[in-house]
Formats: sequence, C-alpha cells, structure tokens
Amino acid sequence: MIEQFTFQRIDLNSELKPFDCGDNDLNDFFCNDAINYLRHLLAVTYVFENNSGTETVAFFSVLNDRISREEIDKRTCNRIERKIPRKKHFKGYPAVKIGRFGVHSNYHRRKIGTEVIDFIKVFFTQQNKTGCRFITVDAYNTPVAISFYTANGFKYLTTQDEREDTRSMYFDLITFVRS
Repeated sequence: MIEQFTFQRIDLNSELKPFDCGDNDLNDFFCNDAINYLRHLLAVTYVFENNSGTETVAFFSVLNDRISREEIDKRTCNRIERKIPRKKHFKGYPAVKIGRFGVHSNYHRRKIGTEVIDFIKVFFTQQNKTGCRFITVDAYNTPVAISFYTANGFKYLTTQDEREDTRSMYFDLITFVRS
C-alpha cells in the first residue's frame, strides 16, 4: 500500500503537510521540531505523502545509535553475540534509532505502520552507507506500541525499563537480510 504514496526526505525548506496521528507529542515533533533536528544534525525525517500532496500519511525520524554491551542484559548480549563472528565482538554495535514514528489517524489499522517498518528495514540494508546492524527504538510502554513492535520482530534490550514510560527494543537487520 505505501508504494501508492510519495516518499521523500524532508529538507530545511520543506513545507510540511498536515499530520495528526492522535498523539500530541508525535504531532508536535513533526510539526515543530523535525526541521530543527535536521538543522542541528540530530535526526533526519522522512515522509510518505498522499498522491495529491495534501497530507502526510506517515513519517519517521532516524538517528545514529549503538547497542552497548554495558547497557543491556547479559542474556540479550549473549543472544546478539551468538549471531556475530567471535572475532567481531565489540563493546558496542552500530544501530540506527527510530527516534519518532507516526501514521496519520486516517490511515490507522491498514497495516501501513508495518509496511513503513519493513521499508525502514530495506532502506537500512540496501542503502546502508556506514554499517548498521540493528534498528533500535524507545517504544512507548503501552500495550498497543509494544505489541506493534514485537509483531514486527523487535525484542527487548533490557528488563530494567519494564516500569518506565518507554521500552528499549531492537531488531537485528541480519535476520531480515537472510530471510
């Protein structure tokens, strides 16, 4: 379905189209902060717009991240390192973080969110310019958000954030490449 929409990276002169995903924090970021984050080299935002160009259907912002051995559970660390050749074990592994992600309310429950997540997986395996093994996200710790990310293959990085507002989660891109 997302192939019917226009995809683009926003730039400093972008005119952002109306967007409302039902979450004030995400709406505020998209409307008021996305260009500033780009200006200060903190994150890059991409949008899918309807073909008439009148509405943003979905957006995601990405930034560099890493999975640090010291910051994750030992069990998770072992799970990750089992898939990496022994000679390649590091103190941290390169990742891209989905900093913000939203789908317009008019497009909820149409699997567009999953299609965008799959798009991001392809984007960072086929156009991977610097080396990026993982996708990370600090998912809202709500049943809807957590079930969305787990249904899309994300796993918890730690159990220490179970009672926090967000949960650190990751997806190993090598599993996507090999599937």
